[in-house]
Amino acid sequence: MLSVLITFLITQLIPAYSYFINVEPKKEICFYDTAVSGTKMSLTFEVAEGGFLDIDVRISGPEGKTVYKGSRESSGKYAFSAYMDGDYKYCFGNAMSKMTSKVVKFNMDIGEKPKQESGDTLDQDHDKLAEQLEQLSGQLVAVKHDQEYMEVRDRTHSMINGSTNQRVVWWAFFEALVLLAMSLGQVYYLKRFFEVRRVV
Repeated sequence: MLSVLITFLITQLIPAYSYFINVEPKKEICFYDTAVSGTKMSLTFEVAEGGFLDIDVRISGPEGKTVYKGSRESSGKYAFSAYMDGDYKYCFGNAMSKMTSKVVKFNMDIGEKPKQESGDTLDQDHDKLAEQLEQLSGQLVAVKHDQEYMEVRDRTHSMINGSTNQRVVWWAFFEALVLLAMSLGQVYYLKRFFEVRRVV
């Protein structure tokens, strides 16, 4: 119980930022982050609303070299190490859509820059401890992002379930009206069929 409480408190102290953006049809929105060579970076994204819940994703390095490119993805997580110092660009494109804008939730995690090796044993022990704490911190941030991801998925599926339930209710109402109209039509037809007609 105590470990759960400590983990909860640590996750509340670690800042983790997620952004929601609206990508209009036939547009692309890009963001930039600066990183030092060897820094671990990861992009997590999820399409929350719009169309078929798909988006184009592209990550480019400082020289314009494509690090990652995905087409029509609804969600994903991509991790890589910066191959050189500079600005890394990540873009979300909605070129395939003609009318529907997309709401995308994403976050870009940038780890600590690599540390230089030192010869002192005491410093190495402290560095190992600090490295383990950084790994734990990174894993807790990853858990927090996964929880946010699940929250968005839950919201999306709730919207789909609500829409489906509404369609089922309207279809049942329409079927009841058709059944009532058919019943009244049959009663009228049978009543007319058994009427006695007098010939004068």
